[in-house]
Amino acid sequence: MTTTDTRLTALVEGIAPPDADAMAAAARRQSELTKPTGSLGRLEELAIQLAGIAGSAVPAIPARKAVVVMAADHGVATEGVSAYPREVTRQMVLNFLAGGAGINVLARAAGARVVVVDMGVAGELPAHPDLRVHRIGPGTHDLAREPAMTREEAERAIATGAAIVDEEVARGLDLVATGDMGIGNTTAASAVVAALTGRPAAEVVGRGTGIDDATYARKVGLVESALALHRPDPSDPLGVLAAVGGFEIAGLAGVVLAGAAHRIPVVLDGFISGAAALAAASLAPACRPYLIAAHRSVEVGHRVVLDRLGLRPILDLDLRLGEGTGAALAMPIVEAAVRVHREMATFAEAQVSDRQRRDA
Repeated sequence: MTTTDTRLTALVEGIAPPDADAMAAAARRQSELTKPTGSLGRLEELAIQLAGIAGSAVPAIPARKAVVVMAADHGVATEGVSAYPREVTRQMVLNFLAGGAGINVLARAAGARVVVVDMGVAGELPAHPDLRVHRIGPGTHDLAREPAMTREEAERAIATGAAIVDEEVARGLDLVATGDMGIGNTTAASAVVAALTGRPAAEVVGRGTGIDDATYARKVGLVESALALHRPDPSDPLGVLAAVGGFEIAGLAGVVLAGAAHRIPVVLDGFISGAAALAAASLAPACRPYLIAAHRSVEVGHRVVLDRLGLRPILDLDLRLGEGTGAALAMPIVEAAVRVHREMATFAEAQVSDRQRRDA
């Protein structure tokens, strides 16, 4: 990391490792519950992970949940990389605020609040009590022709994401999820992932909003040309975000970092959130144990992200909407994992015979 920004430096240095003793105690408790060891699979793993994050063998139920949906426009959208016009970003933010989008429905089902953040939407948005306005600019520059943003803007976006988490922690927060909105942002995310992993553009660029073959070929070519133009250095993740990222992608990286710094599990949505998490983990590898992959997107680049982060997704439902929808779907599963860990009786409590122990 080459930045001298004190907020970012403090954020990175403030991430502590999970509590190993709490995880060991949680694993012992799992072996004492009235079930064959390992029979609840990923639920057991999640309970142990959350124990380490909380620093308690029996963590509290993550009842206070929020999905942070960051929205911004992208200059590269003018290159014709999406099936939808740029105006849809603003229109969908209005839909979020009206409660009519997919994320609103699924967040209500999960008992999570939706936090909508304007990181740089082109065009004016009316004042709304549920809209957080932290505009870095009216969308990024066209990454195919010039850097998407300056390093200072990338730092501001990360700091903004962290500040949003700080505010939500003050309201009460046990579980945070990442969501996004921005026409053209799968192109930016593809460029970020390719730059940070060294994978060819064709291995990380997907169909996004459902583009046709000609548009897909143009999208791959744009990512290739952008990487050739800027030559982003994978050892400088802030520089990568500045060259080819997006305001909402950098902002979500800040959400990831601050969640980890506050010892709060971060439930990642799909490809855009994955690109942000990859940037965050490149800035601060210590944030990795705080991440939970909600699902595997149909975007090909998401598999690259999950492999690089070493994350196994909870769900695989062929999702590619974004907005935080997959993360909202996974939240009740995370909560269920903790409930089972806390509320299931042990063999001793239930007076049920444990597995027979035989001498070797």
